[in-house]
Amino acid sequence: MRHTVHEVKLKNGSRGLFVDIPDASVMTFEFNFRAGEYLVDKPKWETPHLMEHLLLGANQLIPKARDFQAEFEKNGAYCNASTGTYDVIYEAECADFEWERIAGLLKAAIAQPLFLEDEFNAEFGNVREELVGRSNNHFRHLGLALRQASGFLALTDQERLELMTNVKLADIRQHYKKTHSTSNLRFVIGGILPSDRRTQLEEMLESLPLPKGTGRIDLPRERPINLEHSLYIDNDTVQNLYFSIDTYIPRKLLTKELDALQMLSILLTETYYSRILGSAREQGLIYHIGSGSSQSRSALEWSLGGQVSQDNAEALFDLISNELSIVKKGGIKSEEVETAKQYALGRYQRSAQTVAGTTNGYSYRYFFDEVIEDYYKIPERIEKITKNDTVDVTKELFARNIWAMGGLGSCGGDFLEQLRQKVSQLW
Repeated sequence: MRHTVHEVKLKNGSRGLFVDIPDASVMTFEFNFRAGEYLVDKPKWETPHLMEHLLLGANQLIPKARDFQAEFEKNGAYCNASTGTYDVIYEAECADFEWERIAGLLKAAIAQPLFLEDEFNAEFGNVREELVGRSNNHFRHLGLALRQASGFLALTDQERLELMTNVKLADIRQHYKKTHSTSNLRFVIGGILPSDRRTQLEEMLESLPLPKGTGRIDLPRERPINLEHSLYIDNDTVQNLYFSIDTYIPRKLLTKELDALQMLSILLTETYYSRILGSAREQGLIYHIGSGSSQSRSALEWSLGGQVSQDNAEALFDLISNELSIVKKGGIKSEEVETAKQYALGRYQRSAQTVAGTTNGYSYRYFFDEVIEDYYKIPERIEKITKNDTVDVTKELFARNIWAMGGLGSCGGDFLEQLRQKVSQLW
């Protein structure tokens, strides 16, 4: 969608983006606070999550959660919240005609929550049910366990269930007070945003009844460590093997390097003609395998994973090792990279067909390190990626010898270690 972006820095320390989309019929709101689990001690790990569940509930304007939700949703508006290791995000979407009403309700919820005892007890049960449901996700279980073993701040859902009884309502109130300040707030708001509407929103955000605080809370410095052996999670109810191979570059990458990593994933796993997924499906080895990267403050992680039957696992790991070796040695053709770039360009064109899709293109980087992506220059960035860029960043992924491999299933730790030996030569 055609749009323009305006950054605003308010006197109370909050900062954000107004994404003006003249053809929009809805408004979207995202409010981000550095308030995730890294800011609490391990026994209180579930405090931010429970706080997030309570916050879009009873407040000084409407002192009952169910009544607040009824008022919020009466014209079809949507609101939700999410908690991660680093951030808590509150989001909403509404019809354009009621943007002002919805903005006022969000203001009351975020800045004037009541944190009632009865609602805490109810949400405690809801969070427990959520974690039980998540704990049935085997790939999530493996991913969290592997991150934890690799030196990152993470707990599995099984561990979180055991710890959540440590959290009391007083902990939630204390965490909210510690993290919900205007200078710790970043936001992205999208929709029809002429100057007069932006002014109204600025005034609303300037008048948030929150303390100013001492600034944006820093992200943690997590240092990945090399695992000498595979992490194996035995689950005799799982017939196939869930696996993940994670490798690290212990620094923050440049935008150009991140773009090249996207080409690597496209080349290997994102299409049915890609080097690993396409070849594996052609041989009947696997239904799906994926790859991708994520940047933390001090390290870049690139992961490749999926699930495979024990009968096909050795052939699949031989394929993975061989294809990655080819890329590392520069054995890919420039034509392959050009094809991957065309795929990336088409995906880019499809990415911003809605207001939420457009604003999401800005929020991740802005919330992480306050970088404002230039959406209209992405095709130019894609065009500039070369074969050498892709090969160079692939080489660095394996140059530092910082990696981890994990598996969940019933194949046994010895078998998983044999698979690890097939790919270990990459480092």
